Amino acid sequence: MKILVPIKRVIDYNVKVRVKTDNSNVDLVNVKMAMNPFCEIAVEEAIRLKETGIVTEIIVVSIGVKACQEQLRTALALGADRAIQIDTDQQLESLNIAKLLQMVVEEEQPQLIILGKQAIDNDNNQTGQMLAALTGLAQGTFASKVEVNGDKVKVTREVDGGLQTLSLNLPAIVTSDLRLNEPRYASLPNIMKAKRKPLEVKSAADYGLNLSARTNLLSVMPPADRQAGIIVETIDALVDKLKNEAKVIS
Repeated sequence: MKILVPIKRVIDYNVKVRVKTDNSNVDLVNVKMAMNPFCEIAVEEAIRLKETGIVTEIIVVSIGVKACQEQLRTALALGADRAIQIDTDQQLESLNIAKLLQMVVEEEQPQLIILGKQAIDNDNNQTGQMLAALTGLAQGTFASKVEVNGDKVKVTREVDGGLQTLSLNLPAIVTSDLRLNEPRYASLPNIMKAKRKPLEVKSAADYGLNLSARTNLLSVMPPADRQAGIIVETIDALVDKLKNEAKVIS
């Protein structure tokens, strides 16, 4: 079985995000970048399936500038077999990313595509669903457990009312949630081996797709500073604050 895992390069989740002085976008100058945490979970799940003998090859793909090769090498060090970078300097929307991934799916013909449910930079939670619509494949989103058995995959997913279990025919698309697994760290020997693993670079323009944006980013604003809390002496004082200042009760 072949698994395809799309990954995204984002600002490291430990870094405090800064907005440009002109409010045009997020400031990325000299900012530490990392693999999207949900993508790390997807890579880990693919590796675990390979360790059980179900999967024979793991392919990771990332869309972006040359710098995203660092995250691809990280995935190779964790256990992926080969990587593909689709080179573009455009800020692509979810639909355009899904269209490019559709082309990769058609080329590679994977039996399972696992990707993070969302990226922590834009939180769109769209790409997996759009890819499923474009490819016509079955999908299981927000997966907290994945079990492959023959030509089917059973996905336990988290919903508002609890847990829902789906049985999907392969090939299928799965998006990973936080509780699916705990990603591992790459060992130094595997980091060195990853440098010799194949990483293919393709141009987004070669696919002949219209990747023009359908939305415009008007401005980016940092959240308002939170005011310091206060300590009240009595319940009556608390009720008065909630009623007359916070106006959350009447």
